[in-house]
Amino acid sequence: MNVSSCMKKDVVSIKLNTTIREVAALIVNKHIGLLPIVDESNKPIGVIGLWDLLELELPDFVKFVADVDFVHDFGAVEVTRPPAKKLDKTVKSLIRPVTTVEEDCGLLRAYALMLQQNLHDMPVVSKAGKLVGITSRVDLGCAILSTWAKVG
Repeated sequence: MNVSSCMKKDVVSIKLNTTIREVAALIVNKHIGLLPIVDESNKPIGVIGLWDLLELELPDFVKFVADVDFVHDFGAVEVTRPPAKKLDKTVKSLIRPVTTVEEDCGLLRAYALMLQQNLHDMPVVSKAGKLVGITSRVDLGCAILSTWAKVG
């Protein structure tokens, strides 16, 4: 089995000039956690995820505190939102490097790569490097475990 056997093929992607506000709307409307950013030839050049957007909401002290268990309420911060000026910027300010896997990659190798890179979702590309799908730890894990029924 390879990644193409368990990837999602209906992938939502964006261009580099998409605004943060538009990304937030896509994530909410499509209920997805990762958006590949592609160039004109549909090759991934980066990603932006739900966590990148939510980080805009977190108070700065969260980055400096090892344990937030003692903070029972973030108070007024709970209802603040990023300023419009920030939301109207393009994703260029939040783009992260992309790790991809080719569609003919084996399931265990893809899963190991995701663990090593601490990824939950990963774009899948063709031999030519074009975006053809997206896979997740759950997709790969279920595909691997499905073969266990044949053991014995």
